[in-house]
Amino acid sequence: MNKKKKKNYQISRAERKKLIKRRRRKRMILLVVEVIILAVLSVVAYGVFKLGKLDFNILDERNLEAYKDTGPYTNIALFGLDSRNDELEGGVQSDSIMIASINNETSEVKLISVYRDTLLKQKDGTYEKANSAYNVGGPEDAISMLNRNFDLDIKNYISVNFSALIKAIDALGGIELDMTEEEADWCYRYAMDTAEIAGVECGDFEVKAGKQHVDGVHAVAYARIRYTEGNDFKRTERQREVLEKTAQKAKEADFLTLNQIVDEVFPLISTSFSMQDLLGFAANALDYTIVETSGFPYQVTTSENVISHTGSYVVPIGFTDNVTKLHGALFEDSAYQPSETVQQINDDIIYLTGVTEDTEALQTTFDEDIQNEESQ
Repeated sequence: MNKKKKKNYQISRAERKKLIKRRRRKRMILLVVEVIILAVLSVVAYGVFKLGKLDFNILDERNLEAYKDTGPYTNIALFGLDSRNDELEGGVQSDSIMIASINNETSEVKLISVYRDTLLKQKDGTYEKANSAYNVGGPEDAISMLNRNFDLDIKNYISVNFSALIKAIDALGGIELDMTEEEADWCYRYAMDTAEIAGVECGDFEVKAGKQHVDGVHAVAYARIRYTEGNDFKRTERQREVLEKTAQKAKEADFLTLNQIVDEVFPLISTSFSMQDLLGFAANALDYTIVETSGFPYQVTTSENVISHTGSYVVPIGFTDNVTKLHGALFEDSAYQPSETVQQINDDIIYLTGVTEDTEALQTTFDEDIQNEESQ
């Protein structure tokens, strides 16, 4: 009887040892999992803390006049502000207007610049330059202007003071640009003014024709040039070039550099995206690739003879055709039929300017691209 009890005791003791080992192993696995979860939550919390530096501005979608669902594309309005007092949400001209269209299936990004002096229909039914919408009604009016005139479904925006671009490029160690002699001369002239507005040092930098490595001040000065051959049409091309090269360097930057950019640049950015949206974009940032850039309208002229208007305007030639080409470029929908609103805008522009489809187009920096498309 005693032997039997002793045997049972020995078996229970062995099982207990195994049980203890299993429990220790489970606790160790649980500890590892907890550490991993804590690390992930720390990164997310850090990201949310950094994103808190942004100026978040939630828009009323009912006022955005989104026309149609463009399928697997996320369309974003990008505004570059020539802000002298760090204004971000109105009361300032949008020096640069771009539409960024992200193909959510391929992560390909297309950038279209809208010439800021383009005659377009405003919220109150009048016709004015494209950049006046932001000045009058901030990003909400500016987005509705893009949707109304181009049959788009933009619901979000990002606005950046150009001082932010200077800081970002400097943190990334500068970018390489290839300038003509004329561009180099104007870049030198613009640099001092750009540095003064941004409150930074211009630096003793010799700008020359040809390829060269430039800092943030001179890169932004280059993007602001408009008094060369091609005028504002060429300027928007420079803006996209600087933006594209900055984005490429940011993708290659280390964590410390990106952290510096976040600290210095985020306070100079306004956006309608939520933190969750931005964290989603950040998670896919390395997958995004800019595959195409161009300017809108594609066929244009300029006019100082607009009824009841003064000054010079960029006038689309065949507005409906231009909108069709825009949908073909962004969404590969070359057979797109513009809405009745766009067709009415087309007729209004003809009435106000006398510019018809037979009007000779200006030779812009994009004519060669258009000719190549037509020959294919």
